[in-house]
Amino acid sequence: METINFVLSGLGGQGVLFMTKILARAALNKGLKVMGAETHGMAQRGGSVVSHLRLGDVKSSLVRTDSAHFLLALEENEAYRNIPFLAKKGRMYASASENSFPRQEVRPYLEKIGVISRSVPAADMAMDLGAPMSINLALLGFFSAFKEGPVGHDEFRATIDQVSPDRFKEINLKVFDAGFEKGSKENR
Repeated sequence: METINFVLSGLGGQGVLFMTKILARAALNKGLKVMGAETHGMAQRGGSVVSHLRLGDVKSSLVRTDSAHFLLALEENEAYRNIPFLAKKGRMYASASENSFPRQEVRPYLEKIGVISRSVPAADMAMDLGAPMSINLALLGFFSAFKEGPVGHDEFRATIDQVSPDRFKEINLKVFDAGFEKGSKENR
């Protein structure tokens, strides 16, 4: 299998590490080799959290600049901050306003390197469902609707069911499904 690189980013408390765990576990359940690294920064104070996840036969856990196939960002500024990781023709998914993402000044660069960017108001969706801590699952559900990664919607859903604590399982799946529905409407 060809190596597939993910960079996941957000702010402390948004669930970057849980999102990484779900992605890694779903890949492992599918029989893929997984290697990852986390850089926490000031996570406890709402600072940047970045996680690198590499699928395939890799020798190191860090994703190099210009080599991420996918960037999943739980916060708009974290998406911009991590653009240098994206490979040519990479994919960027962000929790951001659908109408203003990406910013006008960033678009020419993204077009030049062939990056496709998609956004969903994941924070608003999670809040509307009464689960403000589940931005990560709304974004992951949205991402799964585009069938671009090595792990599909059903595999993510089964993994969320497997790793979620019982008291959060129902709401976690509900938020994930809402993100998936939103992405499915856009992907028609």
